Amino acid sequence: MLAILLITFPFFALVLCGYIAARRRMLPFEAIGGLNTFVLYFALPCMLYRFGASTPIAQLLDPAAVVVYLACALVMVAALVKFSMNARIRWNDAAFGALVGAFPNTGFMGVPLLVALLGAQAAGPAILTILVDLVITSSLCIALSRLDGADEHGAAEAAKKALKGMLVNPMPWAIVLGGVSSALQWKPIAPVMNTLGLLADAASPVALFTIGAVLARSQFLAAAQEHGPMPAADFVPVSVAKLVVHPLLVWGAGTLARMAGLPLDAFTLTVMVLVAALPSASNVSLLAERFGADTGRIARIILLTTATAFLTFSGAVALVR
Repeated sequence: MLAILLITFPFFALVLCGYIAARRRMLPFEAIGGLNTFVLYFALPCMLYRFGASTPIAQLLDPAAVVVYLACALVMVAALVKFSMNARIRWNDAAFGALVGAFPNTGFMGVPLLVALLGAQAAGPAILTILVDLVITSSLCIALSRLDGADEHGAAEAAKKALKGMLVNPMPWAIVLGGVSSALQWKPIAPVMNTLGLLADAASPVALFTIGAVLARSQFLAAAQEHGPMPAADFVPVSVAKLVVHPLLVWGAGTLARMAGLPLDAFTLTVMVLVAALPSASNVSLLAERFGADTGRIARIILLTTATAFLTFSGAVALVR
């Protein structure tokens, strides 16, 4: 366990550094958008491309892994929406609560962390889960969030906006381009590849620092909008579901799939279980703010899962390795 903590500690320490820097205003809130842009549009796509290009194409096109992971994501979304709905939490807040409970922070944190723990071969299954969450899970939850609207076409319009957002998101395209490079055994000329490498090397530390800064900003903005304490029942159960139920669900579904003869590799299942054990994706708070959901609730879930995952994720690694 100590050996695992020695690997995971720097990743969570960088998140804490970003949180402190923003909380103490050493990093102005206005600068966080620039950091996020650098990570999302420059560094992270280069990292995903490099991992995708060096991963066998069969790992990036594993239908058994897609079926198991997607089925678990859909179950999580359905259960969390049903559990969350009440007189105060309607479709919009319930849908984004479900998204933050089913969408791990795989891009910003998971890929580099899993590669450090399990080796470069962990990148393929982890990247596959990113595609599922970006393309399907996010689009579904955004569409569900519009069911509160009077317009009967609200969900369809939201789905179109989600699809448009996915199309302009560089992360899926970087993964696709990396997969094509892997399939064709092609790579850019040395100067271009060296530039991509420099940006890819910057992705992990800057992304982790940015997670902390985004959490501090989200918490500050949410606190400014709230008029009283939020009931723990609004955010603690979703946090527990993310860190405990989600990985157990993936492990159970994957184990049953393997027993049923589905060609799911044991290592791939291990990676997917650890992906599910990651804290919630920090970019969900930005989506919630854009669609008018309760950002305070979302921020609390992300903050609680990120802080707690230092122990729970390390424990999951110890159990499945």
